[in-house]
Amino acid sequence: MGRTHVDAVIVGAGWASSIMAKELTEAGLSVIMLERGPERTTPVEGAYPESIDELRGAVRKRLFQNLSQSTVTIRNTMDQTALPYRQLAAFLPGEGVGGAGLHWSGVHFRVAPEDLRLRSSVIERYGAKFIPEGMNLQDYGVTYEELEPFFDKAEKVFGTSGEAYKVQGKIIGNGNVFSPDRSDNFPLPALKDTFSASIFRDAAKNAGYHPYALPAANASRQYTNTYGCQMGPCNFCGYCSGYDCYLYSKASPNVNILPALRQDPGFTLIPNAHVLRVDLDHTKTKATGVTYLDTKTRKETSLSADLVVLGAFQFNNVHLMLVSGIGKPYDPVSNTGTVGRNFVYQTITSSRVWLPSSTYTNQFVGAGGAGVAIDDFNSMNFDHGPLGFVGGSPVWVNQAGVKPIAAAIGAGGGGTPRWGSAYKNALINTYKHSLVIDAHGSNMAYRDVYLDLDPTWKDVYGQPLLRMTFTWKDNDIRMNQYVVSRIEPIARAMGATKMNLVHLNAGQPFDTRNYQTTHLGGGAIMGDNPQTSALNRYLQSWDVSNVFVIGSNAFPQGMGYNPTGMVAALAYWAAHHIRTTYLKSPGPLVKA
Repeated sequence: MGRTHVDAVIVGAGWASSIMAKELTEAGLSVIMLERGPERTTPVEGAYPESIDELRGAVRKRLFQNLSQSTVTIRNTMDQTALPYRQLAAFLPGEGVGGAGLHWSGVHFRVAPEDLRLRSSVIERYGAKFIPEGMNLQDYGVTYEELEPFFDKAEKVFGTSGEAYKVQGKIIGNGNVFSPDRSDNFPLPALKDTFSASIFRDAAKNAGYHPYALPAANASRQYTNTYGCQMGPCNFCGYCSGYDCYLYSKASPNVNILPALRQDPGFTLIPNAHVLRVDLDHTKTKATGVTYLDTKTRKETSLSADLVVLGAFQFNNVHLMLVSGIGKPYDPVSNTGTVGRNFVYQTITSSRVWLPSSTYTNQFVGAGGAGVAIDDFNSMNFDHGPLGFVGGSPVWVNQAGVKPIAAAIGAGGGGTPRWGSAYKNALINTYKHSLVIDAHGSNMAYRDVYLDLDPTWKDVYGQPLLRMTFTWKDNDIRMNQYVVSRIEPIARAMGATKMNLVHLNAGQPFDTRNYQTTHLGGGAIMGDNPQTSALNRYLQSWDVSNVFVIGSNAFPQGMGYNPTGMVAALAYWAAHHIRTTYLKSPGPLVKA
């Protein structure tokens, strides 16, 4: 009996995979989607009141990857021995249908056009010598103008709330003055400011900056998207990041795509299916399908497919390429190879500001994408020349809703006792009268920061774990320090009685014990040169042309914005070129 054949097999069931599945089924293809985690649906996972149980959600992390089955190993430098990431802390990959798209916060940015051609932009403005030695700075190979229609399409699917600045060349609102032109407005108006966001807005304006409402995939009112999927208005309950929204107000694959996709007879979703490898023919230049393990029965099954799409979490896509033999593994010594190259993260530090005792910040109120930001120190929006670093950072108040356990753990800031009357007083004062300001910044790629297969550690399936070699570098530390220093005048304009400005320190290594962000990127990047990128500008493997790899793994460097909006636009971009060009003549896609 032969293998089951399908037109396309898609690995993962998060945003990237769901978008690709919807696009390919619309093109008439039969599609099987494989998700290694369990089935998840909002009527079950989002059922109230269990869905807002902080202990089950944020502490016990029920929607996240099971590290006892598969994880990564981590080390800071090449001369160290990597050890397994055994406890979810620094980053939180999702697992189950919806992936990280089920538990994300909802902040839904586009991209700064200069970030898509960052190497070219830096050289044009400051010269090639401005780029530090060992920094693998690269362009994406695609422009904002090419991606803009797909950003617009994604926002209409996500039901994104926001306020535009410029549409079709005309200024129409009080949005981000640094943002590029748009073909259309946001589908929904911006979320209302929380109190903390409103005073940040006023203070930032008084300090001479340009505040704007964060774009949020949290619905500001009832919405029906382009697939006929419905969303309810956000009530600012604060249970977004780490939770499945019980009000259907936060965009997720489970709410915004899968209800329509599941009705297509050409679509099949198989949960509890851990993909072991992409199967290749004898030439190693064509994928013949995939082999997966049913995690319940432990039975291996092979599927035959004409097209294979890897749409899993960033490092899972890279891992699958490495264990499958797709592309040449990166070698940091010779600076050759592409798979594992340009692994990046994001810098993020959170500073706390205390206000007078007559000012109540109501931190229990919030939404994952609600807030006010400034872009004055993001991307290429300021003069880097005298500062001597590449990159930048938005600054924002993103009050997502402080829960009781989190409030108790984070009370007081540095130096506060962990028990007794001083702790209790700090807890009360911090919860009632403070707010957090984030510097959420870029992270450049470096020659000695990369991903490869660990020579020692294996997962429960007998495969080598993915190894991360990563730490903070001087360029990114100095960038973060500079941006954090710009927070002080905002805090003073707020009337701060105390502030704890937190920044990265010189020589500070990456520490996995504390949550930072789940915005990992790179490792299988896109570009226009097969010697320095694993994927072409259409996210197609240079080496195996019927494999497309969709996700933040394609980012050549980490940008200041949250990655989901960019991932969604790239998915629609790749799907468009598969539908209009690849399916008519399968093979390497070439820029017209």
